Amino acid sequence: MKNKRVILVICDSLRRDLITPVNSPLLTALARDSTWFSQARGVFPSTTRVSSATIATGCLPARHGLLGNCMLLASGDGLKNHSVGHPDFRAQMRAATGRTLRVPTLAQRTADHGGAAIYSNVSPGAAYFSDPDAYGHVFHRAGSYGPGHAPAAKMDIASGAAGDAEMTAAFCAMLLGTRPPRVATLWLSEPDHSGHGHALGSPQHMQAIARAEACVACVLDVVASLRAQGDDILLIVGSDHGMESVVGEIDVESSLVDARLKDAADSTEVVVAPNGTAFVVGVTPDVESRIAPIVAHLREQPWCGEIFHGQALARIGLPIDDPACAIAGTFSATAACNQHGVAGMSWIAADRAEKKSYTGYGQHGGLGKHEQAPFLIVQGGGFAPGTTCDQPVSLIDYAPTVLRHLGLPHDGMDGQPLPNAISHCQD
Repeated sequence: MKNKRVILVICDSLRRDLITPVNSPLLTALARDSTWFSQARGVFPSTTRVSSATIATGCLPARHGLLGNCMLLASGDGLKNHSVGHPDFRAQMRAATGRTLRVPTLAQRTADHGGAAIYSNVSPGAAYFSDPDAYGHVFHRAGSYGPGHAPAAKMDIASGAAGDAEMTAAFCAMLLGTRPPRVATLWLSEPDHSGHGHALGSPQHMQAIARAEACVACVLDVVASLRAQGDDILLIVGSDHGMESVVGEIDVESSLVDARLKDAADSTEVVVAPNGTAFVVGVTPDVESRIAPIVAHLREQPWCGEIFHGQALARIGLPIDDPACAIAGTFSATAACNQHGVAGMSWIAADRAEKKSYTGYGQHGGLGKHEQAPFLIVQGGGFAPGTTCDQPVSLIDYAPTVLRHLGLPHDGMDGQPLPNAISHCQD
C-alpha cells in the first residue's frame, strides 16, 4: 500500500486575482496541472491567526473560539484587548477561558496516525494556533516544540523572503528525512510581509510573490521525488486570505467615547478589538443596553461598512452569545484601483498598540471582495489535473480534505472534504 501523506503550503495574503501568467507563472502552471478552485473563500475576520485556527480545525471561529488577530478576553471587572500574535497569548486565553481552541486540531487528530508538523514564518500566534496544545511539532523563530511542548530547535530566521527561503529548506529536508510526519505544513510570510509595507502591485510586492513562488518550486521538487518513490501525496497550495489597499485609519473606540457610548478611552465595559479592515466590539452584560445605540451609531458613520450583532453574527461565523463579541463590523470599501492598478480600497481600524501606519499599503480582516478571495490549488488524492472547480469552498474544508486522504474520520467539523470527482467540477 502506498504511503499516504499530505503537504500543505500557504502563501500568506496572496489574493486569487494576482495568480496570472505574468505575476506568478509557476503557480499558474501548477493550477493547469491540478484542480483550481475558482470560488475559494476565507473566514471572518480574514486574518492570519483566525485562518490558521480554521485550517487546523475545519471549523468556523464560533466553534474553535479564536475570534481575531486581536481578541477580547474577560479581565477582572471588564474586557481587555489582546494581540493573538504574542507568544504568551495561549496562556492568557487558557487563564481567561480554561482552554485554548474548543475543538481538536489536525495535529491532535493525527497524533496516533503519523503526526503533524508546521513550519511557520508568520506571527507566533498564527503558528502556535495550528497546534496550541502541542500534539505535533511546531517550528517558529519565537520558539519551537514537539508533542507535550517538548522544546525543539528554534528557527533563528526573520519574517520575510529570506527567512521563508531558510524555512523552506528546513521543511524540504524534513520531508526527505527518515521519519517525516503524515501531515506537513509550510506557512510562508510572503507576500503578506511585503504587502503590509508596500503598495499592492508595487515592484516590491511583485518581487515578494516571485520569492514565494521560488519556495513553492522547492517543495514541488520534493513532492515529485516522494511520488517517484511511491508516496501518495495530496498537495494543497493556497493562501489564507487576500489584501486590499488602505485609504486611512479610524479610531472606533474614540468615536464611541465621543458619542458617550463608552465611558472613557481606557474603560473596560465597551472595548474594541481592531482587526484591520474589520473590528469586534465587546460589551459587558451590565451595559448590554448600549448594544442597540452602538449599532445605530456605527451605521451612521460614513467610514462604516456592514454591522452584525445578535443572530446576524452567525452569518459570518462568529458566536452569538459571547459578550466579548457583541458586535462585529467592517469598514467602507470601494472597488477603486491604487496607483499600480490593483483594485480594492478600504479604511482600517486604528490599533493603539501598533505603531506602524498602513495607509497606502495592504491590509485585510473584513469581507471585501479581494480579501475574501484566497487562491487554492489541489493536486493528487483523486483531484483531476487540468480542472476548474466552481463550487464555493472555504478554509473550513481543508482539514476534512486532509483527513479523507489519510482515511481518518472528519466528524465534528463545519467543513466538508473538497469535491474531487470530475462530476462536481467543470473542465
